[in-house]
Order: sequence, then structure tokens, then C-alpha cells
Amino acid sequence: MANWGMVIDLDKCVGCQACSLACKAENNVPHGTPYEHDRHHDMYWHKVIAAHEGEYPAVNTQIIPMPCMHCSSPPCVNVCPSKATFKRGDGIVVQNFRRCLGCRYCIVACPYGARNFNFKDQQDEEYQRPDLPPDLAAEVGGLKYGAEIGPWPYPHRTRGVVEKCTYCFHRIDEALLRIENGADIKIGVDVVPACVEACPTEARFFGDLDDPESTVSRLLASRTYIKLREDMLTNPKTIYLPR
Repeated sequence: MANWGMVIDLDKCVGCQACSLACKAENNVPHGTPYEHDRHHDMYWHKVIAAHEGEYPAVNTQIIPMPCMHCSSPPCVNVCPSKATFKRGDGIVVQNFRRCLGCRYCIVACPYGARNFNFKDQQDEEYQRPDLPPDLAAEVGGLKYGAEIGPWPYPHRTRGVVEKCTYCFHRIDEALLRIENGADIKIGVDVVPACVEACPTEARFFGDLDDPESTVSRLLASRTYIKLREDMLTNPKTIYLPR
């Protein structure tokens, strides 16, 4: 089985945040308001942060795209009491929204800030559509709460759920089915996560880290690379090529 990973070349990244917008569009991530932003209710699965080194006036600013690291030893999985977050056989750490209790232990455990709490009330009147038939109104309302959370009613959904980057695993799974049916496509070349596809400078690469012929493996073999927070011993599979 593959071991999916992502390589980000910081030399090419210009901080345009096309990756963040592509992630929102692909995964139907809800939009926040300025009021909710002030309450730290950010709803981005993918962020672009600015890291500063040095003291004024000799300050060096580094732009770092931050999807989920999909750690080989994910601390978020170990602390989840309902086993809502787990690591798949291909190394992708995913979230089962229907099992999530909204306790946010995983958010505290994640050293990368890769998880967000979807605080929205599933039964909020703002998202109900009385002008539509009940079944259709429930489906339309549910679409506003992120990927695969499910339509109203789910009673525990009023407590909110934790959401995160998934490397767009739905694209990968669909591609695997097409390959089984004889399609001539290659994951990492023809099929990639939304953030990789949207990057205008082609600063991102996706593929099988265990395949020595994949683009990501060749880059890691030929360039110096860094992994964030290596002191945490999480062994992330989102890897950076430094400037």
C-alpha cells in the first residue's frame, strides 16, 4: 500500500493562498465572519502563516503553507476518546465526523495547529430552508457545514465537530477505483489534492513516499529538506524544501 506524502518547495511559494481557497472550495469548508474571526473561530483547513526570525530591523520573514502534517505518529489519534480521528493504511489521518464529540482534545494535542473546530449549530435557523421540501431542505442545510458531516438532524452536531485537511483522500479513493477498472491514470501526476492542483507556481508535489521513482521521493533524495517540529517525534509526511 502507498504511503502518501506532500513536498512543498518554499523557494517557489509566493504566499498567494490559492491553496487555501482551493481547499475551501474542494471540501466545502464553511466561511466565517469578521465577528467569528475575532473569536478565533477560523474555518480554514489549510493556512499560510508568516514565521519571523531575528529582531527589528534585521527581521527575516518566512512564508510557510500549513496543511495537516499527516504524521506517522499522530498525537491527535492517541487522545481522541471516541476514535473519531484515525490513520488509514496509506498514512492519511482522517476524521470521522459522525463519531466526533467536539471535545477538542485533538486540537490541543496537535503541535501544528492543523485542526479547526466547526462551531456552527447544525440546527441553526440561519441554515434552514422552509421554502423547500423537508428532505431537500435538510440536504441543502447540511452542505453548509463542511465535507461529509451529513444533513440535519444529528442531535450531537449542535456541539460542533473538529475538521482538518485530508489530502483530498476522496480524490485518491476515486482514482484507485478508476485504476482498478482499467483507467490509465497515475496518482500524484493526473490526480493530486486540490491545493497541489491550484498552486500557480507549482511549489507543491504529491505522491508515494515509499516509491523511489515518485516525484516526491526524487526531490527528497536530491535536496535538503526539513520537517516541522521534529522535536515532537511525530515524523510528519508534509515535508518542506527550504529556501
